[in-house]
Amino acid sequence: MSKIGTALRLAVFLVCIFIVACAQEKSSNRVVSEKLVAKIDPSSLIPEFFKVSPDGRRVAYGVKVGYHLSVVVDGKMGKRYDDIGDPTFSPDSKRVAYGAQMGDKWCVVADGKEGKQYDTIGQGSLIFSPDSKRVAYAAKVGDKWFVVVDGEEGKQYDGILEGGLIFSPDSKRVAYGTIVGDKQFVVVDGKEEKRYDGILEGTLIFSPDSKQVGYGAKVGDKNVVVVDGEEGRQYHVIGTLIFSPDSKRVAYRAGVSDKRFVVVDGKEEKQYDVTGEGTLIFSPDSRRVAYGAGVGDKQFVVVDGKEEKRYDGILEGSLIFSPDSRRLAYVAGEGKKRFVVVDGKEEKQCDGTLLGTSIFSPDSRRAAYGAKMGDKWCVVVDAKEEKRYDGILEGSLIFSPNSKRVAYAAGVGDRRFVVVDGEEGKQYDGMAKGGRIIFDSPDSLHYLAVKGNAIYLVEEGIE
Repeated sequence: MSKIGTALRLAVFLVCIFIVACAQEKSSNRVVSEKLVAKIDPSSLIPEFFKVSPDGRRVAYGVKVGYHLSVVVDGKMGKRYDDIGDPTFSPDSKRVAYGAQMGDKWCVVADGKEGKQYDTIGQGSLIFSPDSKRVAYAAKVGDKWFVVVDGEEGKQYDGILEGGLIFSPDSKRVAYGTIVGDKQFVVVDGKEEKRYDGILEGTLIFSPDSKQVGYGAKVGDKNVVVVDGEEGRQYHVIGTLIFSPDSKRVAYRAGVSDKRFVVVDGKEEKQYDVTGEGTLIFSPDSRRVAYGAGVGDKQFVVVDGKEEKRYDGILEGSLIFSPDSRRLAYVAGEGKKRFVVVDGKEEKQCDGTLLGTSIFSPDSRRAAYGAKMGDKWCVVVDAKEEKRYDGILEGSLIFSPNSKRVAYAAGVGDRRFVVVDGEEGKQYDGMAKGGRIIFDSPDSLHYLAVKGNAIYLVEEGIE
C-alpha cells in the first residue's frame, strides 16, 4: 500500500494561524482557487492531534505554549490547559470538542465552552451524535465511572468499556458497555441488559434504522450474539456482527472447535478452516452476502453461498459491492502478485493494490483502483492503466457524483498534485494528512494541500 514519499510528513506539520487570503489561477481546463488556511510552526505543533473536518475544509490541532497545551481551531487558539485530548469534529464539520485538564481535574470543551469537571475523562470516549447535535463521553469521579450525555450524568458503575459508547444512527438512542464487579453488560437508553462474563470488544452496534441493538457476549468459555436481549446459539468464537442496510438481517462470523463459518439470519453456512475478519458484508440492497473463507493454504470469496476461485490470499477489508448490488470486487493474491477481481474476472497482475475511497462509480458501471507496477504506482480505470507515478495517495481515489470523472492524488519526486481524468493539476509539497479529495459537483472539487510551511484549501472548477 502506497504512502506518498517522505514529503508527506509535511502534512503532519499542521497549522497555527487562520488567514483568509485567496489566489486564483487557471491550469489547463481547471480553474484553481487557493485559500490560506494555516501557517505551520513545527516547534509548537503536536502532530498526533491534527485533525481535518469530515467536509475537508477545516483543521484542528494541538500546540505547546510554554508548559501548557492548547487546541487551535480555524487559527483561533483556545484556552491553555495542563493537558488536552484528541480534538473531535462533529459529522457536519461545524463543531469541535476535546478533553482538557486543569490541575487534577478534566472537563470536555465543546464549541469553546467548558463542561463540568471530573477526575478523568475516558480516553477515546468523546463522540458526537450522527446529527452533530449531541455529545457524549465517559467520566470518572473517585472510583466510579459513568456516561455523560448532553451534560447529564448516567448511573455510576465500576467501569465503562473502552470504545463501547455509541449513538444510534438517528441520534436519539445511546448504548454503552459497563462493568460491575466481575460482570459486564450493556446499557441501552439507560436500561441495563443481562449481565455476562464479558462483552466482546467492538461488537456493540445499532441497526441502520436505530431500532435494534446487537453485541457479542461471553458466557463462561463460550460466546453468544445478543440482539435486542435475545441470545443466539453459543459458540467458541464470535466475530463482529453486522446488520443489513435495511436492518432486517444479521450476520456474524462464528466458530466451533477448529472450524469457522458465517451465521446469517440465525442459520449456519458451510464450515471452513478460516473465515476472514473484516470481509463479511451485505450488499446495499440487503439481499446478498459475501465473505472471505479458507481451506488449507487457499482462500476464496463466498458470494450468496457459492465459492469463487481459490487463491493464495484474499485481502481483508477489500470486498465491496457496487451501489446497485449487482457487482462485487476484491483483491486476491497469487505468490507475490496481486490483482483485483471484478465480477469474477481477474484484472492485470501487479505488485500491490490500493482501492482508495471507492472502487465502483456511483452508477455502478465503472471501476477504478490503484496498482503498483514494479517501483511505480498507477490508477487503473475501466481496466485501462493510466500514467505511472512514484506514488498514489492512499484513500484519495474517487469518482465524481455523475460517475464521469476520476480524481486522485499522485506524486513524482517531492511534488504532489491531483490528477483528474488523467490531467495533472498544480503541484504542491504535499497533501494534508487526514484530508481527502471531495467532489462538490460533477465539475468541482476541493482538497487540502501543503506549500512550504502552510496549508491551503484548494478548490478547483473543471471546465
